[in-house]
Parts: sequence; C-alpha cells; structure tokens
Amino acid sequence: MLKKGGNAVDAAVATAAALGVTEPYSAGLGGGGYFVYYDARSGKVRTIDGRETAPRSMPQDAFDDPSTGEPYNFFPELVTSGVSVGVPGTPATWQHAVNRWGNHAFKRALWPAARLARRGFIVDETFRQQTEDNQERFEAYTTTPRLFLPGGEPPPVGSVFRIPGLANTYELLAREGLRPFYRGRIAEQMARLVQEPPKSPDTELPVPAGFLTERDLARYDIRRQRPTQSDYRQYDIYGMAPSSSGGSTVGELFNILERYQLAGMAPQDALHLYLEATALAFADRGEYVGDPAYVDVPLRDLLSDRFARERACTINETEAADKPVAPGDVDEYDGRCNRSPRSGGRAPETENVETTNLTVADRWGNVVEYTLTIEQTGGSGMLIPGRGFLMNNELTDFSYTEGRRHPNQIRGGKRPRSSMSPTIILRSGRPFLALGSPGGSTIITTVAQLAFNRIDRGMSLPQAMAESRATQQNTPVVVAEPEFVGTYGSGLRAYGHRFSQIDELGAATAIEFGPRGLLTAVAEPERRGGGSALVVRPSP
Repeated sequence: MLKKGGNAVDAAVATAAALGVTEPYSAGLGGGGYFVYYDARSGKVRTIDGRETAPRSMPQDAFDDPSTGEPYNFFPELVTSGVSVGVPGTPATWQHAVNRWGNHAFKRALWPAARLARRGFIVDETFRQQTEDNQERFEAYTTTPRLFLPGGEPPPVGSVFRIPGLANTYELLAREGLRPFYRGRIAEQMARLVQEPPKSPDTELPVPAGFLTERDLARYDIRRQRPTQSDYRQYDIYGMAPSSSGGSTVGELFNILERYQLAGMAPQDALHLYLEATALAFADRGEYVGDPAYVDVPLRDLLSDRFARERACTINETEAADKPVAPGDVDEYDGRCNRSPRSGGRAPETENVETTNLTVADRWGNVVEYTLTIEQTGGSGMLIPGRGFLMNNELTDFSYTEGRRHPNQIRGGKRPRSSMSPTIILRSGRPFLALGSPGGSTIITTVAQLAFNRIDRGMSLPQAMAESRATQQNTPVVVAEPEFVGTYGSGLRAYGHRFSQIDELGAATAIEFGPRGLLTAVAEPERRGGGSALVVRPSP
C-alpha cells in the first residue's frame, strides 16, 4: 500500500484487514479497537474510539445463569456465548480513518485482503495450536467447525488455509460500503445468530443467548475524541482517552515517575520505583475509569501533575508497599505529602491477552498506532457462516463487583473499559516513538516498560523491545517473565517485591524517528514466535 502511494492510514487499514485473514482469532470485522493518528501537516494527534458497545437491552445481570442465579463460569462458558458479544466497531473505524485521512478510496484498502483470503496463507504452528486450544469452544457451534476444523481436526501445519467467505465479505464492503454490515443482510445475520446461537447438540457448554439487535448495529458510531496528553521530561505522550484506560494510566504512571531522576540509577532501584508507580496508576484506573458517556471520569485530575506529586508521596523508596494499594482522592489533593491513605480494593481483571497491534509511518511523516481485537483467542467462538469472521466476546471486559457501583459495570449501550494503549510520543512537536502491544490488561505495562527502557534506562529501541518484562497491576505479586526474575529478582526481593512467572508478556511493535529521517522499525524478536518489522527502502 505504501509503495502504491497510500499513506500510513491506508496502509494501517489494509494491514488490519489482512490480519483479519491471517490472525482471525485475534482481530477482524467482528471486533473493535483504538486508532491513534499523527498528522504531519497539522502536527496534531487524532484518535478514533472504535470500541464495541453493549446492546441497548442488555441487563446488569446478563452474565448470571437464569437457572441458578449464579454467574456463569468465565471460561469456557461465558466467553463462548452470544451474551458476551458487543456491537463491532472495526469496520466503522476503518472506513472513517480512510475517508478522513487516507490517500485512497476505502475499497482500495480492502481489495488486497480479499485477494489474500481467497488465495490463502500457510498454516504455521501458532495458528494450528490456537485452533487446537479452542476446539471445544468452536465445536460448541454448528457453524464454526466447518471453517476452522476441516474434517473435524485443526488444519495441519504447512497446509494452505483459505477463507472464501471473508473474501466475499470484503468484496461486498468494497463495492457497497458499510451499509450491508450495519444496516443490511450481514447485520440481520449477526443479530439473529447472537440472539439464537447456532449451538451444537453435542456440546456440554451452555452457550447463552445475547441481546444484539439490528437496531444496535444501525445505531453504532465511532467516537472522534481528543487524545490523552502528558508531558514527560522533554517528551509529550499521546494516547487513548476513555473508554480506553491506556492513555490515562500510562500518562499517570509517567507523571509519577517524573518526580525521580531515574537515569543512572541501578536497575533494581529504577525498577522498584517503576513497579510502585504502576501499582498506584492501576489503583486509580480501577477506581475511576469507565465509559465517559455513562460515568464521570476525572481525566484531568488523573493526568494532573499535582495529583501525581501527591501519589508519588506514598512511594517508599526503600520498601515495596503492601498491595493492593488504595486509589487517590481526585476530589481533594494539593500535591503535598500530607494525606492519609484511603481504603480500597481491586476488581479482578478479565481482559484476555489475544489482540493485535500495528505501527505505520509513511514518507510524508504521518504515523498510525492501531490496536484491535476480538478479545478472547477466537472471540466468542461464533462464526458468521458464509461471511468468514468470528464475533467478539468483548463484553466480558466489564467488571464484576458486588455491593457497590463500579465505573465499569454492565449497562446497555456502554463501552466496556479497555487497556489497549496505542501511544505516540513526540519530542519538540515531532514524532519520536510510536508503540503499542496486545496483552489485555498487561498492554499498559508492556507499552510503559518499553518507553521506560528506551527513555530512562538508555536502551536502544531493539534492546528495549527484547528486554524481559514484568507487570504490576496493583496485585500482591509481580507477574514477570522468567528472564526478568532471573536478572532482577534478587535485587527487587530485597525491596519486598514478590513474583509469579509467566512465559511471555505482550507482543509489541514500535517505530523510532531518528535524525535525518532515519526510522527504526522494531517488532518482537521471539515473543509469540516473533513479529514483523519492514521498511520500503532499507538503509544499508
């Protein structure tokens, strides 16, 4: 797309459509996401909130089993359902981005992906393993196995996997625009299947019905909104405002860290402060962030330097705090270390780690950071027959709390809170770094740690990407990759940090903008099998 005169927006949308073919379990037409765009001509950062919404008729007890009155088990029962399906926002995001900022017509962004879906791609071990991991969920439906379990088994590694139904869908949308999807035959098909899931007679899963209607689809609209913005040292950090919690949490985290001179610190000392600041930012995220159309999100307070100074006062530079820490008080703060801590807990996180992210820059200096998802690996597991895409299970991102109101509780028409954190960092008004990652609630810490490694720890961007990771989400233990524990564990345990291990965190992409127009494009060297980082004209 870039070689044919498309700009970063055209290329981002075309690539996202292609990922709907090759990563159908992570993203696609049935999902949503967040799009951050730096316009080189104006020097402004713009965003699109393409998050899924809850159907208007969805009740607050939608996730309770009516036969028992108890909540459905989260996995695999709730995630494999119609009730977890929200109104998709991805197609509307694509069309709006290209029509507003692209060089080409919308249809030109879809034709390459349509050809790819018809031609097919080579099945690798990751795709087969993901299919195998979801076999029970896919077999809960009569529609999904016909495509993803040919002959009753996951497709073999090395075989060619084609999705002709998706090719037809892309071609239809290229010819007719989004009307068939949101107001026509595809909308009718999606609503019918969500309300009456094509449940297999052989499954033991309940596959509860959902509330999606044709009217919900017809009423969907993306949100055009200002990005979050916070200054950090000589940088300006731009991200997604709520319904995403990414921009506010990353911004608050760095506002807290700005109180410390991290450069030159011993690694364990700097990491201790980073982990403590992250816990504080997550405490405030959990207390205050939800869909601003339904709750009052104190975004200005959360990104206030004065509020950050007061939050930093609670950090003990020689000892890790007991977690969970309490949220700050956005109604009364003065930036001084004179407040008694509030009480507070933490609602459990239910975001899944399967999402995808891409970073694009073009010859004119435009930049796109785009994170999109269908939530669970395989979404709800529900394939729209003949259309070639899976429906999301994004509504499981609502928070489950008892006894008190929560900014992220279920409500019809509401967007569930997200952790997606597409981020663009400027220096002197021009792009310095664009980055993002999948990973559910760990997206925030993956993006923040990558920027922290690059800016404060003096790593090159490739080094920062390859560096081992940890995530502290205001929990009693730090979840970390084995290499992180092996390298920094003993030093951080001396502060009182405790660890549990996970194989890997995130799968980021990033571009750094250097002197004389030199770009450094970086993807994961190993996580999730390694990523892809390409340029049109490589430098020797």
